Amino acid sequence: EKAVNLKKDLAEMQEWMTQAEEEYLEKDFEYKSPEELENAVEEMKRAKEDVLQKEVRVKILKDNIKMLATKVPSSGQDLATELNVVLENYQLLCNRIRGKCHTLEEVWSCWIELLHYLDLETAWLNNLEERVQMTGNLPDKLDAVNDALESLESVLRHPADNRTQIRELGQTLIDGGILDDIISEKLEVFNARYEELSHLAVSRQIALEQQLQTMRETDHMLQVLQESLGDLDRQLTSYLTDRIDAFQMPQEAQ
Repeated sequence: EKAVNLKKDLAEMQEWMTQAEEEYLEKDFEYKSPEELENAVEEMKRAKEDVLQKEVRVKILKDNIKMLATKVPSSGQDLATELNVVLENYQLLCNRIRGKCHTLEEVWSCWIELLHYLDLETAWLNNLEERVQMTGNLPDKLDAVNDALESLESVLRHPADNRTQIRELGQTLIDGGILDDIISEKLEVFNARYEELSHLAVSRQIALEQQLQTMRETDHMLQVLQESLGDLDRQLTSYLTDRIDAFQMPQEAQ
């Protein structure tokens, strides 16, 4: 009777493993939204816990069959053969579910990381847009233009590492068919805004550099002219002091 019960337990265990495999490993999942992906991750975590909890039952079965084999070798030997099959199938099921759970957790982590880098770069784009707008109505002063140019250039020196991460993470998920529509849309919007603002900022940078160069040249010319006028003023003053008649002066002084 004990052998019959153990045989029944082995059959039930095998049936449960078959159902678990069908439910957790053979279903075709489509992750078209973050909610679907998150639910799949949580489901696989529960599946892993559920399968690992059966380890106690498997151990009890194994001990009972060994004990029976010492008392009734003939019955125990047959059950031991069935037990080995169940043990192999159970270990395989555990490994496969662990692997799928790990994969889904990695995919979810990849998605969260992508959102993180998108947030960082969006904040940078907002800052860049603000700096560009600040260059629109500058006072016609050299210091103001120079400060605006330096401020814009400091933002433009932003490293490209984050954008590289966005591109690689997005492509990895899209290649796996994970949230591909959502990610493609997010990347399209981000890349379009990045290209537009980058070109606008570089154009404004070039315009400010040209404006600054013109203002510096003008300042230099004014300085030279002022020095020349100063020299002339001093020369004329000396002429007046010495009471020199205008017709006795050089032509340029007249």
